[in-house]
Amino acid sequence: MERQPCVYLLSSGRHATIYIGVTSDLMGRLHQHRTGAVPGFTSRYNVKRLVHYEVAETMEAAILHEKQLKAWKRAWKVALIEKDNPFWEDRAVMLGFPPLT
Repeated sequence: MERQPCVYLLSSGRHATIYIGVTSDLMGRLHQHRTGAVPGFTSRYNVKRLVHYEVAETMEAAILHEKQLKAWKRAWKVALIEKDNPFWEDRAVMLGFPPLT
């Protein structure tokens, strides 16, 4: 996947902790999350499963959308995830990552 601004949602499991982030390199950022390369929220709470992502035209648009999503109620975030991923499957596998153990 080439560099493309996007907003992504990670989770530690179905209906569990949700993390919202923004990046221009989804594959690289997912690798960091999955390996725990960067200490912080996702490594502390084992949040590694990609449950949703959206590509944006510009980084500014991606950042704006990230801020909007972070302001949403949890129920709205869950509905967004379950619209296309009702079982909270790890979409990173579809991008070539090995399944989480």
